[in-house]
Amino acid sequence: MPTSAHALAFAPVRASQTAATPIIKWVGGKGRLLSQLAPLLPPTAEERRHVEPFIGGGAMFFARRPERALLSDVNPELIGVYKAVRDDVEGVISELSRLASAGHAAEAYYGVRTRYNAERRARASKTTQTSRAAMFVYLNKTCFNGLHRVNRSGEFNVPAGKYKNPRILDAENLRAASAALANADLRCAGFEELLGSARPGDFIYLDPPYVPASTTANFTAYAQDGFGPADQERLRDVYRELDRRGCRLMLSNSDVPAVRELYREWRIDVVMAPRAVSCDGAGRQSVAEVVVRNY
Repeated sequence: MPTSAHALAFAPVRASQTAATPIIKWVGGKGRLLSQLAPLLPPTAEERRHVEPFIGGGAMFFARRPERALLSDVNPELIGVYKAVRDDVEGVISELSRLASAGHAAEAYYGVRTRYNAERRARASKTTQTSRAAMFVYLNKTCFNGLHRVNRSGEFNVPAGKYKNPRILDAENLRAASAALANADLRCAGFEELLGSARPGDFIYLDPPYVPASTTANFTAYAQDGFGPADQERLRDVYRELDRRGCRLMLSNSDVPAVRELYREWRIDVVMAPRAVSCDGAGRQSVAEVVVRNY
């Protein structure tokens, strides 16, 4: 169990607050790992600026609710969702309520997906950031296993999920997330841009697309151009520079020899994570992941 110092890193909820949880599903999300990650946080994490360059579903951020945060991702649609929820949560709720009113059916799902992709291609779309964020959340809640996958043209191509009654709209949690994001600096940026914004003393949590655990494990395209071995090496180089700069660093990745070799200079711990995506129930089991720290 976390010590009292580590427990402070996951901020207590004040009486006037509602605890926020991730507003979207995300492959590799850390919601089920938080109890294992909490003891690995630096004891003074609550005093540091929280930085995440692969925000994804934001489980770590929402659990910690830091007063100062820099959150970024290379996916502009994802950052657009967080900006819309931060700046116009009631508008997102209204738009999402309209989409949810039709229920979950294949015809409705593919209709929204077609419009979502068509408006991306148009680039001059009249769709507001608020409306597009609502479509993103709707598709995320109703697609197969919450996957975010795009084809070579950058179009979202995940099929509809088989759900009886998915919870498409959670207005209370969206409002809580908006409050948590109120002071966050949100940027659409690649991880290398950290070198221009990270400061000594920052706590930086890096949760990149993982190195595949096998030749068949790389089932999702995180972004249009993917994230391959050269990107993993570039990330290691950024990690090294941030370490030299005096940042406190925590990184998650697969427990495979390639990752252990990349980060052999630093401390490596192992956590056990439930497998989130599999074609059959037998594949849903715990697998080892590494947590690399420079403290």
